[in-house]
Amino acid sequence: MAGGRRGPGRPQLSRTAPPPPIHAANMGTAGQTTMTTTIRHRNGPGAMPASAPLTTLITITPIHHPSIPVLPVEGSLTFEVTVVLYLFTVLFLQYVNIYKTVWWLPLSPSQTAMNLYLIDPYLVVFIVIVLTRRLVWNLVTEVYRDVTVFSVLYYLIKSIKLVIAIGVVGAAFWSLWKLFLSNSPLNLFFLAYPLVSYFLLYGLTFDLNKSVFATTINKLLQKGETSTNHSSPEKTLSPIPNLSPKEPILHKCTHIAVEVRKEADILKYDFNARMKNVLFNSMVCAYYVGFVPICFLQPSMNLDLWWACLMIAFVWINSFIMFSSHFLPAYYCDTLHRCSLHLGKWQKVDHGYGNTPQHLWSDSTVWPQGVLVRYNKGLYKAMGQQNVALPSEGSYGRFYFMFHQPLRVLNGLLSLQVVVILFQLYLLAMHSHWNHVISLSLLLFCNYYVLFRLLRDRFILGQAYHVKEQDVE
Repeated sequence: MAGGRRGPGRPQLSRTAPPPPIHAANMGTAGQTTMTTTIRHRNGPGAMPASAPLTTLITITPIHHPSIPVLPVEGSLTFEVTVVLYLFTVLFLQYVNIYKTVWWLPLSPSQTAMNLYLIDPYLVVFIVIVLTRRLVWNLVTEVYRDVTVFSVLYYLIKSIKLVIAIGVVGAAFWSLWKLFLSNSPLNLFFLAYPLVSYFLLYGLTFDLNKSVFATTINKLLQKGETSTNHSSPEKTLSPIPNLSPKEPILHKCTHIAVEVRKEADILKYDFNARMKNVLFNSMVCAYYVGFVPICFLQPSMNLDLWWACLMIAFVWINSFIMFSSHFLPAYYCDTLHRCSLHLGKWQKVDHGYGNTPQHLWSDSTVWPQGVLVRYNKGLYKAMGQQNVALPSEGSYGRFYFMFHQPLRVLNGLLSLQVVVILFQLYLLAMHSHWNHVISLSLLLFCNYYVLFRLLRDRFILGQAYHVKEQDVE
């Protein structure tokens, strides 16, 4: 009644003043982290301060990382030589499929297996230069670069590098000039298209073997490294082969939520940069090996278009697998896996948890699996063993999905390689033309080498992670 005495009102839930964040964590006798946090009941009283009697003891299960055996990793020069040999083989096969003849017939106008006089030698020179650009760049930048004694040999090697660089650039411009004199501008545009894509993606950057985020990653992850207890398995820093071998990526095993998110952000950017590098290089390989020879084909010639397109697809997929296995080695994927375990994942829920305790999310708290938190008027459930990610950030969820299973990337590459090999074996059984048989046989020989390396890594890493799971159980 107006003007009457008011009785004790219903306690109102404060939505503007969240409870104080949780910073403290102490290790129990069993090696588990315990935290005290504020609970919010959906149908009960409002949030209470940390000093209130209404508290709960949250147990954080520690994360134990397995010891990964040291797997042999190809050096930059070895990898580039392998890629160049593979691309030269496929380029030869593409020319065989385009310029093949029927020389065995009695009335055949050609006495050789290929119409070599129809091949433009300047185009071949330009394609070879493009395919060997990474190998030449590694020779110029990596060979004999760490020498400290400036001897006669040092200056001799520097002079040889300069001659090689000038020779390659001069041969490229000479072949382009010859092609300009004998071809239409449209064909020349086909040659320059990947160059336009390169500058759109990378700008005026020439060293793609070095991640632009590597230096920043090491500076951030090595902060406080002097105070790290290297004897503890939870604090071991694992060196990971990076695109630049002089700047390995290190994982800092920490329970500080802000540091975990910072590490995850940088690793996301680094992974995206590596994948952009993989996609661009595999596209260039398929473009110049498979597509450019078709663009310069004379109009009077007949072309098996289906088989030529199939060769382009094989080159792109195989190049993608080779570059991915090189730029995403096992130790690098293990770093992403370790970070994803500390990052965790949140799943948004709508109903069914009305009587379950709900917490107000704090950016400094490490949340255990199964806890419910309120964040931006939404209810989220913790899905990881430890959870510090922003509940509404989709990129963190994708990062966790990709790498919380340590062998997901390797299994994907291995499955793709096996599918390609099985399909090539099927084509080899179904085709009887001599050029098809030669092409498929050489492609399978190259693919078996990549398959062997993937299977070796998969078997060793599978055993390592299996032993870790048994130890946890």
